[in-house]
Amino acid sequence: MPTPEREPQAQVERLFFALWPDDALRQQLTQYRDTLAAHADGRPIPAENIHLTLAFLGRTDARQRACVETMANAIQRPPFELQLNRSGYWPRPRVLWIAPAEMPEALTALAADLHAAAEGCGLKLDARPYRAHITLMRKLAHPPKDTDLQPLNWPVDRFVLMRSTILPQGMKYEVVREWKLAEK
Repeated sequence: MPTPEREPQAQVERLFFALWPDDALRQQLTQYRDTLAAHADGRPIPAENIHLTLAFLGRTDARQRACVETMANAIQRPPFELQLNRSGYWPRPRVLWIAPAEMPEALTALAADLHAAAEGCGLKLDARPYRAHITLMRKLAHPPKDTDLQPLNWPVDRFVLMRSTILPQGMKYEVVREWKLAEK
């Protein structure tokens, strides 16, 4: 008796929308991270993984991914300047981060658009208020003594959809799609 064919399992990916720095900004962020790492015992985020999350989608199937990509196609926001001029340490997760001292309305609006798009596609996202930051180090034994920072200017002209894969050696991030910001 032939065995019934099983329906293939839907492919599920861990996805998130992010701002992805260009090489010049990534180098500046890495230098700042390395300066702080010299005074704080922790695990630096690999340079190739440095990003600013806009909306974490989590486990996403192919139908949901197609839906969020379609919704992202419809987002029309102008490019904006992001000034990274504040750093800090969260003791509970033991994370060192960098962020804008003042959240630009354009960043908040873009994150809100992507959050709404994901929820419109049936994804359940974190309900906590959006707090833009770039994680530079994890598992710090103690906060760094000096987090003084020369402001870093980021001309934001695009956002990306990222895939994250958990590997034995850590996270691997891959850009799977990119959208340019443009005036309406």
